[in-house]
Amino acid sequence: MGKVAKGGKKVAAAPLAQKKSAKGTKTNPLFEKRPKNLRLGGDIQPKRDLTRYVKWPKYVRLQRAKRIMLMRLKVPPAIAQFNTTIDKSQAASLLRLLKKYQPETKKDKKQRLMEMAQAKKDGEDTKSKKPTVIKFGLNHVTNLIEQKAAKLVVIAHDCDPIETVCWLPALCRKKDVPYCIIKGKARLGTLVHQKTATCVALTAVRQEDSAELGKLAEAFKGQFNENVEIRRRWGGGIMGQKSQHVTQRKEKAIQIEQAKKLGLSIA
Repeated sequence: MGKVAKGGKKVAAAPLAQKKSAKGTKTNPLFEKRPKNLRLGGDIQPKRDLTRYVKWPKYVRLQRAKRIMLMRLKVPPAIAQFNTTIDKSQAASLLRLLKKYQPETKKDKKQRLMEMAQAKKDGEDTKSKKPTVIKFGLNHVTNLIEQKAAKLVVIAHDCDPIETVCWLPALCRKKDVPYCIIKGKARLGTLVHQKTATCVALTAVRQEDSAELGKLAEAFKGQFNENVEIRRRWGGGIMGQKSQHVTQRKEKAIQIEQAKKLGLSIA
């Protein structure tokens, strides 16, 4: 309302006059009030599974397509043998044994060399026995197998490309070296302080572990080296659900047709 002047006329109110807010109601400009509308079509939508609508990264799409392709195509025995791996309990006992013979890390090696150098400086005897550790690296393991120095060879099932190791089981069988296939190249990698490892080999163990190594080698020899079925079994050839249903319908139609010719009735 404008003020009344002395002459009786009303004076216009200020154009940008601030309205006095009610006492004790301060509003934060950062938080805007958005009241919910729960009328028809305005309710909170339920959570839906949108997996099929997600555009996955290219590496995910490639590995999924590869997995399906390997299921559909017929895989020769030389590659299909890598689907036959040792079970969980065998893997646990094997990894427990291998962990005792881990190679030293760079830090440990530096410490050992420093101690040796200090001992040499002091004029002490620096001769030390060569440590017993697991051997890794494809070329190194191959040489050990050819020389029949390896007591047990462990191969990873998921090497990529698989051609790098697909000949290794045949070499182990030829040289009569026990071998096994384990799930996960990363598990072998952790044993040798690497990201991944295609294969590892044991050349020697301490006296207390020789019985356990012999037991594992005997079990793996029967499971892998002497198992003729692995060398003959093809892999893949598994079609999708739709293709399986189509094949079943075709087979049923053929059976009905043959039954009609013979005058029989099929339910």
